Amino acid sequence: MSESFERTPLPGWTHEELLYETIDEGRIAIITMNRPDRMNSSDPGMGHRWVDAWTRFADDDDQWVAIVTGAGDKAFSAGQDLKIRAELENAEGGMVYSGRARSVTPIGEKLGCWKPTIAAINGFAIAGGWSTAQNCTFRIAAEKAELNIAEARWNQGAGFVAWLPRLMNLPHALEVVLMGDKRVTAQRAYEMGFVNKVVPNGEALNESVDWARRMCRLAPRALRNFHEMAYKCGTMSISDAQSYAAALEFNLRGMNDSIEGPNAFAQKREPKFTNT
Repeated sequence: MSESFERTPLPGWTHEELLYETIDEGRIAIITMNRPDRMNSSDPGMGHRWVDAWTRFADDDDQWVAIVTGAGDKAFSAGQDLKIRAELENAEGGMVYSGRARSVTPIGEKLGCWKPTIAAINGFAIAGGWSTAQNCTFRIAAEKAELNIAEARWNQGAGFVAWLPRLMNLPHALEVVLMGDKRVTAQRAYEMGFVNKVVPNGEALNESVDWARRMCRLAPRALRNFHEMAYKCGTMSISDAQSYAAALEFNLRGMNDSIEGPNAFAQKREPKFTNT
């Protein structure tokens, strides 16, 4: 498991309900949904906080991997805070979530950011919590974690379901969304192909840090290229995918890292990549 790590708050970050910290000299960002008394559910302002967080991560060349988790030991996120929503709508007499922030997830498609991201699912991941995990590259879940998309139970929408079959077999995706009153265990989510690894309780974040550190030892530009190819080329013809990949990889030419990699191999040492 991961060695101990010290978190450093991101300078200028003021959102108490969504913490943004870094470790390993800023290479790894840890973003924590911080409403543990409400199972880390989202209030009306959470969308704007996410826009701020993901935009900062995308724009910071020194941050190579991001980990998303939930505060406390009970929940990753229970999704939208339906209690607050009901209270506000009853008071206002109408839809109060109509002013949601613009969507910036998945950040690869929306922000052109193909840095890898990891969901450390430490507990319940329900509805919007599932969506938050789905928007990450990898998902690591504690044994006790339970997941589901419960929107059909409350007559709510869930547009993120539209691309869920890209991550899971269609029958598994339908099992989740058409049986919204049934939670999926971490092990079942792994069997479905949604979760990458199930770990002992309390170890989801540590395991995610291990994964992030492994990726930080690799060449970041090449890593992002492969990430983009995997997402974009899967729906292309083979010839179109080959052309896209060939054009994309022109961005490796002339890089110091493209010299460092072969040199390190020839000298039988670990490469030291700088993303330059």
